[in-house]
Amino acid sequence: MASHATTNNAAPARQVRPVRLRPTETGSQARDLCGSRRAGGPRRARIDQHVPIGNGGVDKKGYNCLFGYKVAMSQSHLEDDRLSLFISKVTDYAIYMLSAEGDVVSWNAGAQRFKGYMPEEIIGKHFSTFYTREDKASGIPLHALHVARTTGKFEDEGWRVRKDGSLFWASVVIDPIFGSDDVLLGYTKITRDITEKRRADEALHASEERFRLLVQSVTDYAIYMLSPAGLITNWNEGARRIKRLAFDDVKGSHFSRFYTDEDKLGGIPEKALLTAEREGRYETEGWRVRGDGTRFWAHVVIDPVFDSARKLIGFAKITRDITERREAAILLERTREALAQSQKLEAIGKLTGGIAHDFNNLLNVICSGIDLLRATPSDTAQHRKIVDSMERAAQRGAALTGQLLAFARQQPLTLEILDINQVIASFEAVLRRAVPDASSFVISKGPIGRVRTDLSQFESALLNLVINARDALGNEGLISLETQQAVLGENNIDQIPAGSYAVISVSDNGSGMPPEVVARALEPFFTTKPVGKGTGLGLSQVYGLMQQSGGQLVIRSALGEGTRISLYFPAQPGEHGMEPATPGRDKALIVDDQPDVLDMTVAIFQSLGYEAVAANSGAEAMHLLQQHGDINILFTDVVMPDMNGVALAQAAREYVPGIKILLTSGYMSDALREQFGEPLVQFDLIAKPYRLADVAKRLLTLTA
Repeated sequence: MASHATTNNAAPARQVRPVRLRPTETGSQARDLCGSRRAGGPRRARIDQHVPIGNGGVDKKGYNCLFGYKVAMSQSHLEDDRLSLFISKVTDYAIYMLSAEGDVVSWNAGAQRFKGYMPEEIIGKHFSTFYTREDKASGIPLHALHVARTTGKFEDEGWRVRKDGSLFWASVVIDPIFGSDDVLLGYTKITRDITEKRRADEALHASEERFRLLVQSVTDYAIYMLSPAGLITNWNEGARRIKRLAFDDVKGSHFSRFYTDEDKLGGIPEKALLTAEREGRYETEGWRVRGDGTRFWAHVVIDPVFDSARKLIGFAKITRDITERREAAILLERTREALAQSQKLEAIGKLTGGIAHDFNNLLNVICSGIDLLRATPSDTAQHRKIVDSMERAAQRGAALTGQLLAFARQQPLTLEILDINQVIASFEAVLRRAVPDASSFVISKGPIGRVRTDLSQFESALLNLVINARDALGNEGLISLETQQAVLGENNIDQIPAGSYAVISVSDNGSGMPPEVVARALEPFFTTKPVGKGTGLGLSQVYGLMQQSGGQLVIRSALGEGTRISLYFPAQPGEHGMEPATPGRDKALIVDDQPDVLDMTVAIFQSLGYEAVAANSGAEAMHLLQQHGDINILFTDVVMPDMNGVALAQAAREYVPGIKILLTSGYMSDALREQFGEPLVQFDLIAKPYRLADVAKRLLTLTA
């Protein structure tokens, strides 16, 4: 009898008399022992009921030990033998056989690699050796065999134990093996080490769980999934808070339930899904409906979700309640509109005040001239001078009206030869009023000659440039107005033809403009100013004036370096500007920045018996005080550029302590007190337009 026993103190295997074939038996007789032929069908394997003799294989006489049983073989079964050899070499799977009682009866290379046992160490031992103590105590190994025997298969995953005591996560399949008479002969067992796969699955699950918790914990955004048909499949806490509905209330319902009736009728929900699928994203804002029927303004994003085969499996939808933000934006816009309206009213008020001041000066000349004509004897030369002043005042009033018409863009262009420096001198007061007190305004006039343009339109253009420079500065900075002559070669500057030019430049040290803004600055209605701060027509009007005057407008600007805008007028040959000289006399010092008002006031004082010295600025007045020590009366306008009348009066009183001072202004006294404060109260004030009798009466009071 043959025998098989395991080593290393393993339990001895059972010994049974094997099937023996006589040497004289033929191959067909051997095949009869191995199997029986069914009528009309293939031969079915028949395993002789003898005990196992070892680990399988083929002996010298041509017998195959299949599953530990010695079986007579024919040549047709050599393929099965090759399969057994292949299985024994597989290393990625533990493939081995168990007896009906669960003892290990075969062992392949994969089993050896996973479990750590050599064949002689494990064959004959019960397969529960690979189970954990807890599983063995729970009877899981025997349960596995029972399930395989009764149902035809057992599949499971779980922890298994290697020889060294370490654990690995195994995928296990057990199949029963029955004989020809349906007697259980044993089991085939396939085990695979899937520890790494389980770790990867656990890591993925943990990541998904963390993401799920993250999404669930978000309360400011409603984040939920839709099926391809638009049905709600999950729901986060933000959705519950914003929509005011629990998941059980919305599960399986169509997401269009949150749209208004108008949007539903317009097919907006369906269009949203189609757009998301076609374009890869859908984003919008609009009214949505909560579970309690109230509305909120929502920002909505819908993204399609595709599987690895690019098949649409649903949509991810994110909704945010931005009702408060929208209301704040609306309120801010209303506030801006109110502020813009307030600024317009303030600007109109300032414009009205300035116009009233200028017209008061004009009326003052006319009214005073009429009084002088009535009071003075028939002196033709004196009358002519008075009439000339009145005529200039009337012309100035017509010019001021023209400026208003130009501001309203209803004034036709009238080209004439102008002394630019003289025009700027007469318009300086208006320009300075456009510049805030915190900013500096410097005028530098060089020899420039005369140019051919429209006076009122030029003044309007100059004012536009100064206002733009003021807006670029913000609260404070420097604005410069320069005049000079320039002789240009061909294409020296922006394709300006060669020749002699009168150049008027307005520059600021503000923030400057980038190249793309400079390129569009002359476009009508283009503006970089906030809403309500500009129409975008200012520079385009200036450009139109330059084109009609045969000149050119040039912009030089860079971010952080300020802006310089230059007007190039073709110079008129043989003409050079002359600054008007101002005559001066002693006794009474008359100061006003308006030449016509100054001339008329000097005439008033002369008619009253005073010798008058005239000055058109505070600085000139102080210079005359130093030159003429016998001046005892100072009559000065209050609102003047650079040194105002109040500051002049204080300086004059300090220089000539006994001097009599009378101030005059076209502004209301309340406005003057608000601007100049307590120092104004120290001096007498007469309002414009004043009459000859008013001046005489106040002078009489001062000298009494």
